[in-house]
Amino acid sequence: MQKIFRFMKRNYKIIIPIVLLIGLLFGSKVFSQNNLEKDKILVALIRDALTNAHYNPKKMDDDFSEKVFENYIEALDPTKKFFTSKDIKLFANYKKEIDDQIKTEDLTFFHIVTNRFLERLNETENFYAKTLTAPFDYEKNETYNLDYEKVAYPKNNKARIEKWRKQLKLNVLGRLYDKIEDENKTKKDSVDYVVKTMYVLEKEAREKTAENMSDYYKRMEDLTQEDWFSLYINSITATFDPHTTYFSPKTKKKFDISMSGKLEGIGARLQKKGDYTKVAELISGGPAWRKGELEVGDLILKVAQADAEPIDIVGMRLDDAIEYIKGKKGTEVRLTLKKIDGTTQVISIIRDVVELEETFAKSSIVEFNNKTFGVINLPQFYIDFSEKSFRNSATDIEKEIEELKKENIEGILIDLRNNGGGSLKTAIEIAGLFIDKGPIVQVKYKDAKPRIDRDRNEKIQWGGSLVVLVNELSASASEIFAAAMQDYKRAIIIGSNQTFGKGTVQNVLGLNNFFRYKKDLGALKMTIQKFYRIDGGSTQLKGVVSDIAIPNRFTYMVIGERDEKNPLKWDKIKPAKYKALDFYENFDDVVQNSKTRIIDNLHFNLINENAKWLKKTSEDKVAYLNYKKFKTDIDNHNKEAEKFKKLKDYKNDLKFKSPLYELSLMNKDSVLAEKRNTWHKNLSKDIYIEEALRVLSELKVKNSIIVKG
Repeated sequence: MQKIFRFMKRNYKIIIPIVLLIGLLFGSKVFSQNNLEKDKILVALIRDALTNAHYNPKKMDDDFSEKVFENYIEALDPTKKFFTSKDIKLFANYKKEIDDQIKTEDLTFFHIVTNRFLERLNETENFYAKTLTAPFDYEKNETYNLDYEKVAYPKNNKARIEKWRKQLKLNVLGRLYDKIEDENKTKKDSVDYVVKTMYVLEKEAREKTAENMSDYYKRMEDLTQEDWFSLYINSITATFDPHTTYFSPKTKKKFDISMSGKLEGIGARLQKKGDYTKVAELISGGPAWRKGELEVGDLILKVAQADAEPIDIVGMRLDDAIEYIKGKKGTEVRLTLKKIDGTTQVISIIRDVVELEETFAKSSIVEFNNKTFGVINLPQFYIDFSEKSFRNSATDIEKEIEELKKENIEGILIDLRNNGGGSLKTAIEIAGLFIDKGPIVQVKYKDAKPRIDRDRNEKIQWGGSLVVLVNELSASASEIFAAAMQDYKRAIIIGSNQTFGKGTVQNVLGLNNFFRYKKDLGALKMTIQKFYRIDGGSTQLKGVVSDIAIPNRFTYMVIGERDEKNPLKWDKIKPAKYKALDFYENFDDVVQNSKTRIIDNLHFNLINENAKWLKKTSEDKVAYLNYKKFKTDIDNHNKEAEKFKKLKDYKNDLKFKSPLYELSLMNKDSVLAEKRNTWHKNLSKDIYIEEALRVLSELKVKNSIIVKG
């Protein structure tokens, strides 16, 4: 890596010319001489880094050029409401030229497309207000196609205005429906309340839509060239893989804060999904996690500060949306959500400080089938080199096991659901707690032989029954641990059909470390390695396939790495030398018994039926613009959703308690006690924990197994 960047540093004095000509074709004040110089440096730096150091470097040819072309235009106009087909035809002249431009630090394509977008932005700002001055015709039978990937760009300005009319009408319809529903609810609660007329409500809905559109354009005006150029650079990096990303100086600062382990807000990681802000992850122990109403996959439509008027964040930049959602500890935020089942729900969350402490391992004791078991929850594989004690998930899990053993447990269930990964080192060490010694994972740099990482400690911390619970959001290091336990046949893996499927490793490189420049150049997060199981198969895309697959609401959805754009492919290398353990008397029988129970279980059948319905619902991309049909469509959908609401009422009636060592801590720490009580309450309503414990209760370890330690 250092050799590559030494080469880059030597040659930048040659390949970065002094910019003398400005605005040859472009009059926008955005592109100043200093910006052009910096942008050319960035293009050259990132080009050479990607072609020399990325795990799977791409050949910069016409195919590559076309992908960058598509990425940037989609990034600017994902809903195809700004550009016209004539614009796209003009841009197509550069479709096969972008690779050549990148090689020579030529920014022509970027300038032409960005300037045209800014022109179109100004034009639409001029006519959206006019569209909202008069009521729409809500009796007209028309629809709006929300499948933006398949819809065409408007042919001309007239068609573009018509598309905006439909989009704005849909926005107003949504608000109008909500207002009418609120009025009817208020009337039920208060007989004397005088319901507002349809005319008044419709006008309010249009005015609110106009207000939100005005806010949108103000935010767009605040964007700098750095913002636009970052978007373009990431259109280049995205052709390599979805995890290789350029961080502008501003974005890098936010990234550093997010990695510091202390966040003030609701405790959720958010991502952009088209026009929407999507919940990508819930931080274990955070306010959203504790409340239990916000879920991964939810789309946040509106944000309100306590009782204030909600702000519509659809179409808002992610950074701006986050500014509304986060806030000081103790304050209330109300989120209007579009749930994965298509229903709309308003939830309230009291913001809090989300600290690293919440991601630490924790354990619980439970009696099941007249046996005592330990449940260990591991939210992530953590390590902190800044601490003298080097606290990490491996040493913490080892301590939890020791405490559980004092209470005569007969089996351990490790819950890795929603564990997005973390330290590979600790994943290897934790795997070593359950086997004698041997290979755990293979790690490969590009064009290099795989490195086999092993557990070299002969000590077995736990030699009893082991079950690992996963889901679609168990990723990276979680998959390494689960795969090792599966390949050794040391544990039964139970959960979703497969885990997330992220088998790549990224490194963050500060670009100023490799090219001396007076301005901050930001950083590049780049994929440099790939994970492989000890059986030779990559965890990329395929993840870990559960021994026992249990239906959940995502069963028929494409989720995880497979849902990312342009992921690296799955492949296989030579297996490491290892031998599966002959550990259990009845491994296959236990797996088959569980599969039979799941098929016969009425609650699991309802979950499976719900999953099929969710898949069907997600594919419905037609929105009605006739009010009666719009209302009927929502009412019918909500009626269908009612059938599945009973899923949330499930209780397994199991009693979970903290291990003895923690009880004294809870007596002194009321906050800790509250968090553990919340966790135990959630476990007592968890059908997946229940089935995993049933599997654990049936497993029989062979008497010949010698437990060391």
